[in-house]
Amino acid sequence: MSLELKKDFKYSLVVPTSMGVRITPVNGQPVHSSDTYFMQATSAESNVASVSAYLGLPVKVLTTFVKGSPIAQFIKNNLKSRNIDFEGKDVNQGGPWGYRHQFNIADSGFGSRGPRVHNDRAGEVGRTLNVKDFDLERIFGKEGVQIVHLSGLIGALSPDTSNFCLELARTAKKYGTKISFDLNYRASFWKGRETELRSAFTEIASISDILVGNEEDFQLCLGIEGPEAGGKNIEEKIENFKEMIGRVKTKFSNASVFATTLREVVNSNKHMWGAIMLEGNSWHVVSPREITVLDRIGGGDGFVGGLLYAVLKNWIPEKWIQFGWASGALATTFLTDYAQPADEEMIWSVWEGNARVKR
Repeated sequence: MSLELKKDFKYSLVVPTSMGVRITPVNGQPVHSSDTYFMQATSAESNVASVSAYLGLPVKVLTTFVKGSPIAQFIKNNLKSRNIDFEGKDVNQGGPWGYRHQFNIADSGFGSRGPRVHNDRAGEVGRTLNVKDFDLERIFGKEGVQIVHLSGLIGALSPDTSNFCLELARTAKKYGTKISFDLNYRASFWKGRETELRSAFTEIASISDILVGNEEDFQLCLGIEGPEAGGKNIEEKIENFKEMIGRVKTKFSNASVFATTLREVVNSNKHMWGAIMLEGNSWHVVSPREITVLDRIGGGDGFVGGLLYAVLKNWIPEKWIQFGWASGALATTFLTDYAQPADEEMIWSVWEGNARVKR
């Protein structure tokens, strides 16, 4: 096993994040024709952390809250219910037009009608995440962390959050904490900041141990030449992706694990779901197979969450991608963006294709 984890630690996994809420119409209906909604606390990074938290590992999110906000209290209560510790500053709202937690307004789609997502992030309090508000020496040096998971979504939110992620990575490296980095490129976040963000993302990737991203992420975040165009079938596409990962590995040689998911959408409720991972010099591929989808949002986060849990459990690499694939598939069966496994067996049953009643 190439990832030797810290033995002296308080937290298995720490993630910086910007918490918000998602509102979803009930019964698979679109937003514009609905008047009844399900509200949940959400963020991509807390979605990742949830797999380990539900399965009993100590997990913490670093974030910010709007002081006195009922939405902030809703989020805090939700994180506690997921067994996730949190640390972060309570920021003064600054009046009705000041800070707030982001809103994600999204339906789940149904059959031939695809999901639609509307992000409302004006005044997002998470953009104020600042390294000066956290004692990184305490978190990484005294308390101890096995893996810190960083997301390109947080890295690109604002200059403050970019610097925060950089300092988290640098401090993690200093204290022997492994670094997981999901590139998560978003064009709207990068507009006007391309040079600055390319530099920050390149530095984080250069000291990361686990890199997650699709072909667009590696090309646009890190400037890696993309895979050969085309590919008549999934096998050819996988081979093309392997060639690109070879170029990523050459440039970012500190990393020992590279991974991404493979998805073909048949309709909103039926996907072909797969994954690919390079660990050391060994490739592990889960060819896409059919899964039934209740809500697709969070499937990719579930994959990363399951992968990191398997790494934290010191399983053999072959099981990392299997558990990640199954965690992602499990997440798509929940109304929440995050998987809520009752135990490891629930996830392994998904991998085995065993949906029989457990009595």
